[in-house]
Amino acid sequence: MHGHASEALYLFEQMIQVARPDHITFVGVLSACNHGGLLEEGRNFFESMKKDYRIEPTVQHYTCMIDLLGHCGRLDEAYNLIMKMRMLPDSGVWGALLNSSKIHGNMEMGELAVLEWLIELEPDDSGNYVILSNLYAQAGKWEGVAKLRKLMTDRGLKKSIACSWIEVKNKVHAFLSGDTSHPMADEIYEELEKLGALMAEAGYVPNTAPVFHDVDDDEKRRMICCHSERLAIAFGLISTPPGSKLLITKNLRVCEDCHVAIKFISKITQREIIIRDVNRYHHFKDGICSCSDYW
Repeated sequence: MHGHASEALYLFEQMIQVARPDHITFVGVLSACNHGGLLEEGRNFFESMKKDYRIEPTVQHYTCMIDLLGHCGRLDEAYNLIMKMRMLPDSGVWGALLNSSKIHGNMEMGELAVLEWLIELEPDDSGNYVILSNLYAQAGKWEGVAKLRKLMTDRGLKKSIACSWIEVKNKVHAFLSGDTSHPMADEIYEELEKLGALMAEAGYVPNTAPVFHDVDDDEKRRMICCHSERLAIAFGLISTPPGSKLLITKNLRVCEDCHVAIKFISKITQREIIIRDVNRYHHFKDGICSCSDYW
């Protein structure tokens, strides 16, 4: 979960000297390969599980492999593996393919995952509709975006609201994107402005690709600079002693631009910033993230 794939695999090698691994062990091993982008190692472990330990893959093992293949850009290979599964693929399997489709901008594969499978398997999960809608937006197909939003409205579904939390002095502070409700909102936005100027000097250029709204570039830049994790970080910076670590929890995946921005912030402020998003932990320190930009 913290991205220490090599350490996880080392522990596995130590473990098999004294104990026989089971199917749960291999979920951990394949997850480690997935979080570390270790494609060949993942393939080898997947085969070894069947060949050396006579463990038949469960849907969890397939989900790990499909996520790993998809993240590495092997979407066709991931889809072919789904077709070879001995059990019916569940929403986790198709969701892994959908997320990979979004990462690599493969609209056709994303449509297949959502429109042919996920809408039936998880009709009330708004996240699937939103990801496909974002894929349409990436491709500039705004009619597809409008169609999916109407479908969500007709089904009474609402998009999950991004929220980030930070605990300071035993009190939890929550932030939404563009939030101005916090008692220290003025100071938080002032800190963000200072950081923005220092980041620009250091070479940071906002990437507005994660903003999936049909608005002008200035508005996109404004929206992305006020994401919930940035507000939580800014509050943490002005509310804790210099040099102390910040731990932020987010209910959704950190966007690509915020990931880049937080690397700059960690270097500028000389702070270690830990983000726990829906997928994993990110440890930012001295301008580097523990995930090696793979997540």
